[in-house]
Amino acid sequence: MAASPAHRFGQIIGDVLEAAFWPVLEKFARSHNLYLDKKGLRPCRSGKKCTWIDKNKNSHDLDFVLERGGTPETVGMPAAFIETAWRRYTKHSRNKAQEIQGAIEPLAETYRHAAPFKGAILAGVFTDGALGQLRSLGFTVLYFPYEGVVKVFDQFGIDARSEENTPIVAFDHKVAAYEALSREMRKKLAAALVKAYRKDVQAFVKSLSEAVLRQIEHIVVLALHGTSREVSTVDEAIDFIKSYIHDGSTLPVERYEVEIRYNNGNRVTGSFQDKASAIEFLMTYQPVSPQVI
Repeated sequence: MAASPAHRFGQIIGDVLEAAFWPVLEKFARSHNLYLDKKGLRPCRSGKKCTWIDKNKNSHDLDFVLERGGTPETVGMPAAFIETAWRRYTKHSRNKAQEIQGAIEPLAETYRHAAPFKGAILAGVFTDGALGQLRSLGFTVLYFPYEGVVKVFDQFGIDARSEENTPIVAFDHKVAAYEALSREMRKKLAAALVKAYRKDVQAFVKSLSEAVLRQIEHIVVLALHGTSREVSTVDEAIDFIKSYIHDGSTLPVERYEVEIRYNNGNRVTGSFQDKASAIEFLMTYQPVSPQVI
């Protein structure tokens, strides 16, 4: 069944949003030696969807993924998961925020050792609650408000304004106006959206850059009754815990404390009652083989 004109026009705005940010991410990928995956054919996967698999074997279709070591023929390690979305009405914004959360959070947990960036590029009408929900979970949000989107489309002769009682024939005109644009003019429309919110886009890219450049600086392991040991890699930390011997000449080990320090100042800590739990925690920061469909 063909999409209604209203739904089709919503798809158009969503496509423009993706087209607006694709060149930004492509440039970023080149400058950071990353591979940008998106919808479309790629030899290492079947179909056109950018699909990733979480640790529970659930699949998630995404808009953009930046990969370390990725090529058209080889899936790399995810450095960033980014979703885009357009919503016209507040009643749909919370659900969309939850949908984005449901797609990216399981993957971020699966590849937690890589500390992937979580991004949401949103346009239209999103409530402060919906935006705050994503930000509270560590998402970096780039938001193009509804009125701003309408203003940009108007520059290209397209009335993007709509209400719930807007007649179908009006959406027919909106769709026809966009489809009448040449390929070059469609590119200019997408670029105009980025230009209108240049400072917000720059802030988003800055956050992305900080996340991509973050690396484990060192790991501190403390067996509480002894002295701490500082190592440089997860493997060294695991080896230290495995080989740590309590010979009975001192008080029993009360717990193991682990602190992973990143070069941007971020820290992740854990406190464990036994070796097995500490090792299990550290193993989640070891590389996991990426899986795509």
